[in-house]
Amino acid sequence: MIRETFPVGILQCNCTILGDEQSREAIVIDPGDEVHRILAILAKHHLTVKQILVTHAHIDHIASALELKRITGAPILYNKADLPLAAMMKDQAGWLGVATPEVAPPDHSPADLEHIAVSGIDAQVIHTPGHTEGSLCLLVPASSLLIAGDTLFAGSIGRTDLPGGDYGKLLESIRERLLPLPTATLVIPGHGPATTIGEERATNPFLT
Repeated sequence: MIRETFPVGILQCNCTILGDEQSREAIVIDPGDEVHRILAILAKHHLTVKQILVTHAHIDHIASALELKRITGAPILYNKADLPLAAMMKDQAGWLGVATPEVAPPDHSPADLEHIAVSGIDAQVIHTPGHTEGSLCLLVPASSLLIAGDTLFAGSIGRTDLPGGDYGKLLESIRERLLPLPTATLVIPGHGPATTIGEERATNPFLT
């Protein structure tokens, strides 16, 4: 599997591209900005976007999803519980002092444990409310890979002081849905460096 993870935008959101070497089909996760870079990496690997997945509807993760859809034709997937956040995009832009991006409701709101697949890649959605009500993670079991959005970070957890945040729900999501995953599972957070489930289970100060 091809995986490219790179920070985009002023908040350096980790955008991830997952692609299959044979079919050349791809999933783009959290296209928060810099569509030109996303398209360049897709072109480098000769990939065609089939799914656009947004882990949650904060501006730094969703801002360029609609632009990418218009270019590629790929549907946008995110949890409909985050529609109130999408409706607050002008407010979110105001917090950062940036222009308000155009966003849209999801083409599909994936259910917990729903499989999100392109040819050669089978992934599974894990609903992890807490950072936002609709936050989700994407697990790729065959690659021992978890795209964690802003639910879990290396040595930290997602903030819960923004609209839709709930500290108790976040801890419950991490402890019940993520920490039971295999120890060697590679975790790609929404910001910052990668980690593993084992590392966070053993050393994360919010969880030990």
